[in-house]
Amino acid sequence: MRVLVTGSSGWLGRTLVPRLQQAGHDVVGLDPVPGPTTAIVGSIAEPDLVERTVRDRAVEAIIHAGALHKPDVARRPAADFVAVNVQGTLNLLEAAVAPGSPVTRVVFASTTSLMISEAIRAGRTGGATAAAWITEDMADLRPRNIYGVTKLAAEHLCRLYHQDHGVPVVILRTARFFPEADDMAHAIPQSDDNTKVNELLFRRLTVEDAADSHIAALDRAPALGFDTVIVSAPTPFVREDCAALIADAPRVVARYFPDYRALYERAGWSMFESIDRVYDAAKATRVLGFACRTGFAEKLAELRSRGGTP
Repeated sequence: MRVLVTGSSGWLGRTLVPRLQQAGHDVVGLDPVPGPTTAIVGSIAEPDLVERTVRDRAVEAIIHAGALHKPDVARRPAADFVAVNVQGTLNLLEAAVAPGSPVTRVVFASTTSLMISEAIRAGRTGGATAAAWITEDMADLRPRNIYGVTKLAAEHLCRLYHQDHGVPVVILRTARFFPEADDMAHAIPQSDDNTKVNELLFRRLTVEDAADSHIAALDRAPALGFDTVIVSAPTPFVREDCAALIADAPRVVARYFPDYRALYERAGWSMFESIDRVYDAAKATRVLGFACRTGFAEKLAELRSRGGTP
C-alpha cells in the first residue's frame, strides 16, 4: 500500500518508516522537520498541503503519528497544540474521506496520557489506597494538560469521521516511549535507564514495539472498523496487586521476579517505592494479535546475562 506517515522525522516516525518499507509498503513521510524518512517537508496544520499530498500521492492508508507531545508542553503555547493535534487531525480525516480519495484506513497514534487525571497522577501522596488499573473501558476522562486534551479531541474526531463516513480508524493509546529523561516525581535521578526499565512493569514500551504495533493496526483496521487499543509492555501484575503496588511496590515486584533485588543491587539500581497505575495491554493481543517483544522480564534477563552490570 501507499502509506502516508505523519511525523516521519520524529522518534516514532523514523523507526516506523523503514519497518513499513521492509514490509513492502510504499511510504510517503510528511513532517515539518527534514530527515531521511521524510519526503514532504510541511505541517499537517496546512489543509491544502495535506489534501494535495493525499490526492497527488494516491495515498491508500494514513498512519497519523505527527503531533506536539508532552515534552512540548513547557515550550509551546496551547494554540500550537490545537493547531497541530486537533486541526491537523481534522485536515487528514477530511482528505481521507474526500470524494475520490483512495484512503482505505487510518491509524492514529494517541496516548495513554489522556487517561491520567491529576488524582491518578498524585497516587499515594494524594491519598490513593490502590494503583489505578487502566483499560480502554475507562470513562469520564479528564486529561491534566493541553497535550492530553488535544489528543482526546483528536480521538473524538476519528470516531466521528468513522461514524459519519465509514472510514476504518484504529486509535492506539501508546504508553510512553520517548527518549527524553523522565519527569515523573518518582524518577530515579541518578539513572534514567533505571527509571525506564522500572516503567516497563506498568507504563512504557520501546519505540520499536510502538512502531510494530502501528503496522499491526494498519493490517487489522478494515476488519475492526473502529477501535481504541492501549499499547504498553505486558505487565506481570494483576488487578489484585493494586493495593500492594501503591503501598510497597518492591515487595510485589519481588514476588514475580525473586532475583531482581540482587540484580538491582549489583547494578546500583532501585525500584519505585510506589506504583500509581498499571496499563493493561491485553486487548492489543486480542484484537490486533500484537504483544510487545520487550518488557521488564527481557531487561532483567539482560542484567542477569551481564552479572548485574547495566
